This record gives sequence, structure tokens and C-alpha cells, in this order.
Amino acid sequence: NVDVLTLSATPIPRTLQISLLGVRALSKIDTPPSDRMPIQTYVSPFRWDAVKELIERELGREGQVFYLHNNIGTLYQCAAKLQNMLPNVRIACAHGKLPRNEVEDIMMNFYNGNIDVLVCTSIIENGIDVPNANMIIVEDSENYGLSQLYQIKGRVGRSNRIAYAYLFYNEHRIMKEKTEKRLRAIQEFTELGSGYKIAQRDLLIRGAGDILGPEQAGYIDSIG
Repeated sequence: NVDVLTLSATPIPRTLQISLLGVRALSKIDTPPSDRMPIQTYVSPFRWDAVKELIERELGREGQVFYLHNNIGTLYQCAAKLQNMLPNVRIACAHGKLPRNEVEDIMMNFYNGNIDVLVCTSIIENGIDVPNANMIIVEDSENYGLSQLYQIKGRVGRSNRIAYAYLFYNEHRIMKEKTEKRLRAIQEFTELGSGYKIAQRDLLIRGAGDILGPEQAGYIDSIG
């Protein structure tokens, strides 16, 4: 008897508020897939030596690494620096401006274990499932939204191995209070199925927005 079903790991604040008000019925799935383990999450200032050590540690247990650098303009420079630090490591780049076939080839090579480190933009945020990639390193994590960080973190830990997420921030940049709250929340809610708690915290930090008023997109006043 349901006409529209919306599925989300972390509903955006406005969607969650609509559900909490009773406009939409809300159901919650708390049971994680079997054999999954919580993702070990760390927030710290960015350091190249730490990045090098982390990648070497993950490759030492025969894993693979997502390295998120969300700037296409400097993506290849970042990959070149990593290659200089780790000359024997197989590194590739993926971003949204590449032709579709090229992105598919790179992702298939990564999935098949032919690439050790994938330097990428937030193109990997949704729909990527690589069981052997169990470390993600995120540069400038202070620039991401809370739900987005949760989705990005979810690219690892998709098998029965312990996964690690390292969220680095620029220590030379003045961090806003809301940014600190976001990073604290993503580190605090690490247990499996934390998406709803993350969404609730996101609602508290950002507010619900304008649900029915004039600031809402569209023509709600003509609907009545």
C-alpha cells in the first residue's frame, strides 16, 4: 500500500524533519549485513609522512586504498607526489571529467586488484563496492558535509576485514564551529548502522531548512 519508497543511509535534514513531523512514515533498518565490522575512524591534521605510513601499512596486509583529493585541478599533482613517495605502488586517478569508458576501465582494474591506490574525487561517494579496499584517506575533510562524509566512509569496510577511515584536515585553516561538530560526530558515531544518528546530528547542526515557506524551491504556494 506504498506508492513512493525513499531509501537513504543518511536522510538530509529536511527529509528527516518531514518524517519526524509525520508527513512521511519512517521505518528504520538496524540490522547490519553479517560479518561486517565497524570502520575505525580517525580525524587528525594532514601530514604527508603519516599518509605514506598508512598506505604502506594497508598494502602490507595486501589491501587497497582510496585516496580522496576532491580537486580535479591538482589531482594528478597529488598522484605524482604519492608516486614519488611510493615508487613501487600502482597508482591511478579517477574523476568525473574522464570519459565514461575510461572511468569504467580504471574502476574494473581497481576492483580486480591491478591498482593499489586510487586517487579520486568524490565520484566514488555512491555505488562503489570494492571488498579488498579497506582504507580510505580523505584530504580536507573539513570541506565535506556530515552525511557526505558518512557516505564516503562507507566505501570501505564492505567485507569481513577491519577497515580504516582517516579524515585529515588542514591545521593551518581556521575551522568553524559547525565544521568541528561535523568531524566530532563522524568520529563519535562509528558503530554499524549509525546513519540515522548521523542524520539526527546533521539536523541539529544545520537545521531543517524551509519546508513549506517561500525559500523552498519550486511552486509550493500554487499547490496549496
